[in-house]
Amino acid sequence: MKSYNEALKILKKSKIKISNEIIKSMSGLNRVSSSNIYAKNNYPSENNSSLDGFAIKLNFTKGISHKKYKKFKIIGSISAGSEPYRKILKKNEAIEIMTGGIMPNGSNSIIPIEDCTILKDGKQRYILIKKAYKKFANVRLKGSDYKFKDLVIKKNTLINSSHIKALKVLGIEKIKVKKKINVVYFSSGNEISEKNQISKWKIRNSNHYYLKSLNNSFLFNFKNLGILRDNDEDKFHKKLLKIFMSKTNIIITSGAVSKGKFDFIPKVINKLKLSHSFKNVSIRPGKPILFAKFKGKSKVIFGLPGNPISTAACFRFFVFPYIQNILGLNSEKSIKAKLKNNFIKKKMFTRFVKSKLSTTKNGKLEVEILEGQESFRIKSFVDSNIWVLLPTGKAKFKKGEIVDCFFPNHYNQTLI
Repeated sequence: MKSYNEALKILKKSKIKISNEIIKSMSGLNRVSSSNIYAKNNYPSENNSSLDGFAIKLNFTKGISHKKYKKFKIIGSISAGSEPYRKILKKNEAIEIMTGGIMPNGSNSIIPIEDCTILKDGKQRYILIKKAYKKFANVRLKGSDYKFKDLVIKKNTLINSSHIKALKVLGIEKIKVKKKINVVYFSSGNEISEKNQISKWKIRNSNHYYLKSLNNSFLFNFKNLGILRDNDEDKFHKKLLKIFMSKTNIIITSGAVSKGKFDFIPKVINKLKLSHSFKNVSIRPGKPILFAKFKGKSKVIFGLPGNPISTAACFRFFVFPYIQNILGLNSEKSIKAKLKNNFIKKKMFTRFVKSKLSTTKNGKLEVEILEGQESFRIKSFVDSNIWVLLPTGKAKFKKGEIVDCFFPNHYNQTLI
């Protein structure tokens, strides 16, 4: 039986190639960038006002104080989105400007409207300025956020909504990303049913819908290939051979991987040529997990246990790290939190436990390991918001210890 760390090493050695594609940047959410993405222009594109006020040339304000002020003639108005004012400001002239308006020629500072006294002489308006300002006060400078050719998104970055905003602001229409991974899924067992109204000896197929619901967070296309019944060994073998001719990258099964009479998944897999594989890992839940890379094929299979929480845990801590690796994402970092209660496990097993992460009044992270850790219990899974990973080599974990936590449904990229 492999340890969890030994199994992860095998997964890293079993990398398959995922090719790239060009997509519209606005469709890039939850995709992985295949190359560095650079700014195609400056942002802001020109100097503009950060508030409503009056644009002036600072040289004309020398000697101004609260005792000695100057009067400036208002010669025009600029709003956000209007064409720039072409004339150069002359001495003691000012232009009314709204937030986002392009700075007129010759101006280099914005006086906030609330700092001005506005006078009228017939139709002509003036402002009184009663204090000195610094150069470029209240001005958003050209290229102060992004300069032309600045790096916007690094290669191998999981693109989020903030990135989408930046891409749109900078006018980047197309990006190169990793293609989405193609995943096919089989449930197994005579007891599994897709119906809602079932007999007491049947089980609703929750694993199918749980895994399918993760396809956006975990960057894959998901296709359900149905339920393998207890005597479908030959059928499964034939389906695998057909899958080998398809664009599928990852095959996932749930159930039929242990040592029961109808647990035929390992038997079928062992008939095929494999380059890397493991069966049984010293973990809870999910010990009978299976993994194999098919020799000469850019395809792998994960045989997950059938119990609902075993399936969820093994996907999070085996399938997802594998997806991270083949897409080129950095290994995620755990969230560190202080344990709120004691917990005992088997010393030589890695344990994935359903837990509740919270913060104290002084801002420290704490995590409570919930009751109901059995792999069939759904309630504690619903009540949890984090997985705690308790490593091998230690049996007792005491209140106050720092433990490793992982979000259940998304990648901790922001912690890197």
